Amino acid sequence: MYGRGAQLNVSNRFDAYEHQLRDDFLNHCAKEGDEVQNSKTVLIDTYPKTIVNKVKSPDVGMGYSLNPYQGCEHGCVYCYARNSHEYWGYNAGLDFEQKILVKRNAVSLLEKKIASKNWEAKPIVLSGNTDCYQPVEKKLKITRQLLQTFLRYKHPVGIITKNALVQRDMDVLKDLATDNLVHVNLSITSLDEETRRILEPRTASIKKRLETIEKLSSADIPVSVMMAPIIPSINSHEIMPLVKEISERGALGVGYTIVRLNGAIGAIFTDWIKKALPDRANKVLHQIESVHGGNLNDSRFGTRMKGEGEFANQIAQQFKIAKSKYLNGRERPVLNCDLHQKFKDGQLKLF
Repeated sequence: MYGRGAQLNVSNRFDAYEHQLRDDFLNHCAKEGDEVQNSKTVLIDTYPKTIVNKVKSPDVGMGYSLNPYQGCEHGCVYCYARNSHEYWGYNAGLDFEQKILVKRNAVSLLEKKIASKNWEAKPIVLSGNTDCYQPVEKKLKITRQLLQTFLRYKHPVGIITKNALVQRDMDVLKDLATDNLVHVNLSITSLDEETRRILEPRTASIKKRLETIEKLSSADIPVSVMMAPIIPSINSHEIMPLVKEISERGALGVGYTIVRLNGAIGAIFTDWIKKALPDRANKVLHQIESVHGGNLNDSRFGTRMKGEGEFANQIAQQFKIAKSKYLNGRERPVLNCDLHQKFKDGQLKLF
């Protein structure tokens, strides 16, 4: 399907319960009387009971996450978050890109959480699952309101995004950065626009993302880059030039993961690559298997993100060399968790 990442709707592994799950979810989270928008991309208003999630996975690199949206219109074909859509009675294919659950009460839930006397400040990352700056954010501005709440309560926040829309909120980000309360991770998978277009059809262009790094850095807003995922024979040859490019734009660091096709994503990616890149499909799939013990996915903590074997070792070595050559001496600051408690104790006056 033109303009989408997934080219099919795969079956939901919870198919036997699909309709009941969807009905239960909407009954508990959607406000009575709300209408689902009748358009190609469907927005579904939801009202969850909690918004800040404790991340239990030891190799993700964050303690808490917050996702104002479930599902993501960016349509990245490899996205690990696709599987989460199945829990709401939808599928990980086109449903994930077309049916976006909007958490309308996200701001009030965040404020309730971080204002609680029992909450001890820890960085909360926006977009631990789906992108907080996906296209619908331009209209709804939930992420902007969340950032304003973090600023008001002097609370540390991290951001992960593929979208240049983050530039819109430079004013809030500057104020957060003044007290060392924010860090932005921009996801850049490739420097090649054609690769970007077929892998991530509705994300910001590479040019706009590189421009975003430069603008954030120039405004003294700490910014790093995630080159994720590395996909053999698609972007694995770009490590050195990409790290060089982002260093020249002012990035403070770079991280990476190797693609793993967990759950329904294996079928989605396999279908996609045979249609989009048929000449190298089998080669890519075999190379992915080579870093995950002969499988397209590896769920083991400690190896699932970086892979193992000769190819994975080559990738790790390339990143080590690239960081030493282009990012040597640069460090992203540790976010300030002390101001929030002082604010709650009444020692800081915001107004």
